[in-house]
Amino acid sequence: MLKQSLRWLTGLGAAGALVAASATPAVAAATIEPYFQDSTLAVGATPTTRALFLYADEPSVLTDVSVRYDYRSLANKISVVPADGQECTAPEAGVLVCEEPEDVVLHELPPIGSGTYRNVTKQVRLGLTEDAQLGDSGDIAVSFQAAGGRSGGYTSHVRVGEGVDLAGGPFTTLSAKPGGKFTVPLAVANAGDKVVNGFVAVFDLSYSIRTKDRFSNCRYADDHLVSCQFDEDIPVGTGLVAMLNLELAKDTYAPTNQSGYAQFMTTADFEDLTRVQAAVGARAATAGSGPKLTLTEAPGRMRKADQTDVVPGNDYTGWTIKATGTNGTDLAAIGATLKGTAGAVVTATVGFRNNGPATLDKTNGDFEAATHTAVELPPGTSAVEVPDSCQLRQGTRTYQCASEMLLVAGQSYTVKFRLRVDKVIPNARGAVRVNAPCECPAGGSFQDDIKPANDKATIVVNAAQSGGGQGDGDGGGGGGGSLPITGAHTILIAGIGVLLLVTGAGCYLLARRQGSRFAA
Repeated sequence: MLKQSLRWLTGLGAAGALVAASATPAVAAATIEPYFQDSTLAVGATPTTRALFLYADEPSVLTDVSVRYDYRSLANKISVVPADGQECTAPEAGVLVCEEPEDVVLHELPPIGSGTYRNVTKQVRLGLTEDAQLGDSGDIAVSFQAAGGRSGGYTSHVRVGEGVDLAGGPFTTLSAKPGGKFTVPLAVANAGDKVVNGFVAVFDLSYSIRTKDRFSNCRYADDHLVSCQFDEDIPVGTGLVAMLNLELAKDTYAPTNQSGYAQFMTTADFEDLTRVQAAVGARAATAGSGPKLTLTEAPGRMRKADQTDVVPGNDYTGWTIKATGTNGTDLAAIGATLKGTAGAVVTATVGFRNNGPATLDKTNGDFEAATHTAVELPPGTSAVEVPDSCQLRQGTRTYQCASEMLLVAGQSYTVKFRLRVDKVIPNARGAVRVNAPCECPAGGSFQDDIKPANDKATIVVNAAQSGGGQGDGDGGGGGGGSLPITGAHTILIAGIGVLLLVTGAGCYLLARRQGSRFAA
């Protein structure tokens, strides 16, 4: 079956995929940023489902939301009808106004994989009328209004194209050691009744899967392959194959299964997904400077018409790489040593470091943390500011903090607690425990740490003697704030984010937000 992350990326406009935006210049974030994906519609095909995505620079809830679809530039060419049972009216030809039946909940990073897309309004279906002809095009101006005067809009481009059917080749399984090289087939076929005039392969590869090749028609984020664009035609009933030279990173956790997928798109469908890139200043992957990656020989043709894949679900291929041998991970707790008088507020920077040798990659469609860290407050202190990723265990003085999904070898992941010294107690000790137990849907914390002896560190306030914390803190009143557990990683934190390194599609917030979620 199609990997859920790829289905979510392409079917829903790649919204909310996780991208390390630290390499992107900061752009001021608006309060609400809307996005409505471009569409290429085929005559005689099933209508395309679209939804308005809304992004905020902080969690928010919109009430009394209405969405207006103005497609008068395509009057008598397309139809826009509700898809989720919402109440809609048509005040004039080419205009649809829909009322959201419930509040719209906005998050900085929309939840992934659960099937619940909170940063999205109810869906509509875009279809063609009998008057639509190949080559027609126009815009849909989509705008929203909500209580409190909150509003915004986005103009999406729609064009009439030709329907085709791209199909991916069979799945492949092979083995390699961490640092080992391997070759996989990139196979695609034309399962429709019209010639496919060019296509794009978009890759969803595990963090550990790398390449040293730099083909001129492919794009890369460091050693990660992101996409390849091909001009070759695929005649009806035929297929094309290219061979990809890949390798496992030396810090691949082993034994594990590493997975890779490629989804094939028509050139027009890829353009629909990527036009927003320039508008938001999203970080772009880099084109290779080497030779062109070629497929089996085919006659070159001009692109005669925009095309769209009208039979989704079979347009992908994939590979499973069994990482052999033994390569584990040591997560070491980081504590803090603090000093402050009664009433002072101090900052404890605590967490853990991945000492390697392996990166811990728990990327999954449920957005579950790779591990959890328990932070027990020292006696005589109370928390005045707590990281968003941490929750107080009921009836205790211990907070449980969720990590990122990807913990890169050699990186530290810390959070900041702002603590008030209520009473000066010499040598008051708390604790930091990485890999703390958690009753979580995906099974809780990392259980196979290769050096559990360093899973615990102390938080010492007003130490009677120097030392004791395996970390540091500050005794002043400035800085700090609620921060997620972070690590220095400027490429990917999830395989599901690769397309966004090219596109930024639907990810206004991540491209525009002040600063970065990722820190060295």
